[in-house]
Amino acid sequence: MKKPLFILLMSSVLAACGGGSTDKIGEADTVFNLLGKNDRIEIHAFDDPQVRGVTCYISYAKKGGLKETVNLEEDASDASVSCVQTAAQVSYNEAEVLKPQQVFKKGSSLIFKTLQVMRYYDPTRKVFSYMIYSDRVIEGSPKNAMDAFSCYTGAPLNQAQSNTSTGTQVYGSCLVTTAQK
Repeated sequence: MKKPLFILLMSSVLAACGGGSTDKIGEADTVFNLLGKNDRIEIHAFDDPQVRGVTCYISYAKKGGLKETVNLEEDASDASVSCVQTAAQVSYNEAEVLKPQQVFKKGSSLIFKTLQVMRYYDPTRKVFSYMIYSDRVIEGSPKNAMDAFSCYTGAPLNQAQSNTSTGTQVYGSCLVTTAQK
């Protein structure tokens, strides 16, 4: 085996085995397997790395059985996401979130399939949209789910108590470092 192909194969295996940094919240069995783990739906939580005070909860189908034991299973493309405010205030730098960004990625098969969450930002409305979907090296799945988080859904911050500095604005429950013009 040629060295570049071996490195690509090994990095793909490691990516498939790992996942984003999440906390497992729970699971529900869906299909009994006599050998190996049951098929199930797992629920995980992760904090958005650039939007402090927002946590996303994802649920996805996980294939069990003997194939999972030897890491050869391919999980279904069924998944959902919900993102909520988990702190008294949400804070972020607007310049860092303007472009769509992948905030979570997890391997769903040995090499070829991943589950990922993308974050999109609407600066006019101060709304974040989170979309979860799966893709493959050759062909992805149209199955997806999305959730939106608005700065105006939480309790509004008091401008005087939020210790705003120059270049920082309050929008609802969000403390936003605005892009410099």
